[in-house]
Amino acid sequence: QLQLVESGGGLVQPAGSLRLSCAASGFTLDYYAIGWFRQAPGKEREGVSCISSSDGSTYYADSVKGRFTISRDNAKNTVYLQMNSLKPEDTAVYYCAALIGGSCFGDFGSWGQGTQVTVSS
Repeated sequence: QLQLVESGGGLVQPAGSLRLSCAASGFTLDYYAIGWFRQAPGKEREGVSCISSSDGSTYYADSVKGRFTISRDNAKNTVYLQMNSLKPEDTAVYYCAALIGGSCFGDFGSWGQGTQVTVSS
């Protein structure tokens, strides 16, 4: 059974850092693009970042570019999202999702349960 589990969320002060993990089980990440998405209360879900499996290309939303870094460790079947210089507007539930085929462009069919990130003083 294909499963994604996020971890690493929590409460952090503005300008702080967190590293989110997305661990896969039941399948290997080698052939999947992995995206990070977030949804804040009262707002629509938005894409944050994605890493392809074909060539390791990475993509970022403008709002996080230069602050967030996505990476993958296929040996650990895990994708990470390093979040630095966090702002209160980064507060949201963060989800990872998998898209088979390697490209970041398409419909993500498998989703994790989400992890809460709260940026507040």
